[in-house]
Amino acid sequence: MLGLRRDRLLTLLLLGALLAADLYFHLGPRVRRRLRPRERPPGCPCARRAAPSAPRPAARHVPPAEPDGGGPGSKLRALFAHPLYNEPEEPPLLGPEDSLLAGPEALRYYRRKVARWNRRHKIYKEQLNLTSLDPPLQLRLETSWVQFHLGISRHGLYSRSSPVVSKLLHDMRHLPTISADYSQDEKALLGACDCTQIVKPSGVHLKLVLRFSDFGKAMFKPMRQLRDEETPEDFFYFIDFQRHNAEIAAFHLDRILDFRRVPPTVGRLVNVTKEILEVTKNEILQSVFFLSPASNVCFFAKCPYLCKTEYAVCGNPHLLEGSLSAFLPSLNLAPRLSVPSPWIRSYSLAGKEEWEVNPLYCDTVKQVYPHSSSGRLLNIIDMAIFDFLTGNMDRHHYETFSKFGDDGFLIHLDNARGFGRHSHDEISILSPLSQCCRIKRKTLSHLQLLARADYRLSDVMRESLLQDQLTPVLTEPHLLALDRRLQTVLRTVRGCIEAHGEHSVVANGPTGQSAPDSGPS
Repeated sequence: MLGLRRDRLLTLLLLGALLAADLYFHLGPRVRRRLRPRERPPGCPCARRAAPSAPRPAARHVPPAEPDGGGPGSKLRALFAHPLYNEPEEPPLLGPEDSLLAGPEALRYYRRKVARWNRRHKIYKEQLNLTSLDPPLQLRLETSWVQFHLGISRHGLYSRSSPVVSKLLHDMRHLPTISADYSQDEKALLGACDCTQIVKPSGVHLKLVLRFSDFGKAMFKPMRQLRDEETPEDFFYFIDFQRHNAEIAAFHLDRILDFRRVPPTVGRLVNVTKEILEVTKNEILQSVFFLSPASNVCFFAKCPYLCKTEYAVCGNPHLLEGSLSAFLPSLNLAPRLSVPSPWIRSYSLAGKEEWEVNPLYCDTVKQVYPHSSSGRLLNIIDMAIFDFLTGNMDRHHYETFSKFGDDGFLIHLDNARGFGRHSHDEISILSPLSQCCRIKRKTLSHLQLLARADYRLSDVMRESLLQDQLTPVLTEPHLLALDRRLQTVLRTVRGCIEAHGEHSVVANGPTGQSAPDSGPS
């Protein structure tokens, strides 16, 4: 009888402790948020205990940097002055059908979005008894993100001579944030997509959408790995970390290769307390902030599994490195197609895909729409060369703008799994090139130019990355690996030419006509 009473007492004590914990950690903060008037949404208890950081100075206007980099003696400036980077692009842009967006329609859509955001923000402040003297947001035509969207054409995400990219990078680096949230499943438009393709937030993959004071948006990927850390050789590519510096470096490499298919990306030191916690309206995001034993403010992704504090990202104590990638136009304005890559890898611990065991696999790909289009296949080979240079094995899908049809360029999104191992070159990434033995003359000419000493790829990348706030973005071994991998690509092309002839390998023009001569001047 005495043992039974003791068990009952222990049960009551346990239930009481659970109830107290729920009141303290869950119900208490929500009640305090509702009842206590304040200027900003409160942080979590850990953020309130953290030492206050210095107020963020107002962003000063700085003239945008020139896209061609340094002064006299600059290899990057010499590269962008080369005739290859100044010859007219084919096919020529003839009219509105070659621009992604219709200007008036886009501006009407964005004005409606701004008005809706102002209404929701006003309701949110009223519910929390917040007062603010800030005027409602206004859409301005001259903002860099609007001009970036309006400048997307059949040739790429931006033109070679556009000053908008430098202004956009400056704005993403300096403008204050006005909201933060987990990444949205924007592809799920009325069920019009395969939502299994969308990467959900998880313990080890964390990205946030930050909105700036000019109403522009960027995808924020926080630092998860130190610069000099290599991915362990026993890691599968699909569980590798997503590296913020890989996103930054991929943008610079893409521009140097003259692809212009990676959205503008910049590094930034983000104050996770002031620029994320205090501006987010998402209570789930607010709830995952905590103070580490080292008194750093940390947060992690809310997900159904793998949600442990070991996977958190932490400021120092508030500042956290990350990459910011500019958002593309809304899918309502510019629908995109997401297509599985023909060279998709097996996302399992065993087994191989057909392309890994069949050397004639490209013959099959050429028979299947949309890869039966010569332009689409050449664009896939461009992307494979780009991924090989960065070491990115995680290209399971690619996206194109629906408006530009089968021969439209591929958007090089999600490059964060690149630059993981500088000591290893994954030759299988080049399979589209080695199996199909086709390459655009434009791409080959740029690669040959970047292999020359006066335009060496590692040198122009090093110089280009110096423009970023988080420099050094890549360590020296990663930069030197670019030169080594470039030579591998050129050797592969030479092997194809020896086997099949230059006329069959080198394609002239964006849709793949062959021609006999090649090489940069």
